[in-house]
Amino acid sequence: MHGGNYRVANGMPLSKKYAPGTPNVRIARFQTGARNSDYEVKIQLVSKEKCQIRDNALEAARVGANKKMNKVVPETNYQLSVRLYPHTIISENKMIAAAGADRLQEGMRNAYGKPMGHAARVNIGSIIYEIRTYEKHIPEAKRALKTASSKLPGYTSITVSPIDQ
Repeated sequence: MHGGNYRVANGMPLSKKYAPGTPNVRIARFQTGARNSDYEVKIQLVSKEKCQIRDNALEAARVGANKKMNKVVPETNYQLSVRLYPHTIISENKMIAAAGADRLQEGMRNAYGKPMGHAARVNIGSIIYEIRTYEKHIPEAKRALKTASSKLPGYTSITVSPIDQ
């Protein structure tokens, strides 16, 4: 399985969650940190490219950002949220590449494939992650989202905006 095969979204997405053999979504938590109502700013990781992001990449980026924030800022001073849900089911038609494999498989005949994971389809301007925190923690939050963006496909940008009370 090559990463470039699944980054570009093409064709109609399959999103039947209860299709037989579909694995569970690998995101452990969509919200971490404390839910305070007095946070001052929100720092968002925004997509600048249309692509697909696999659920295990979303989870790896969430864990990386959370670790980076937790080292410097106590968990009661921020809230990290995953703003995407991986609805699209990725299927793969596995091909055997060994001697005598032509007797074992049918090639592209009935090449629907087996479900092997989930992905989120992302458009330009979609918010991937959001950190709500206080103004004094903006540099740490930016560093955490920079770490998260290194684990995701496509180009992203970080925006900072005040929270309206």
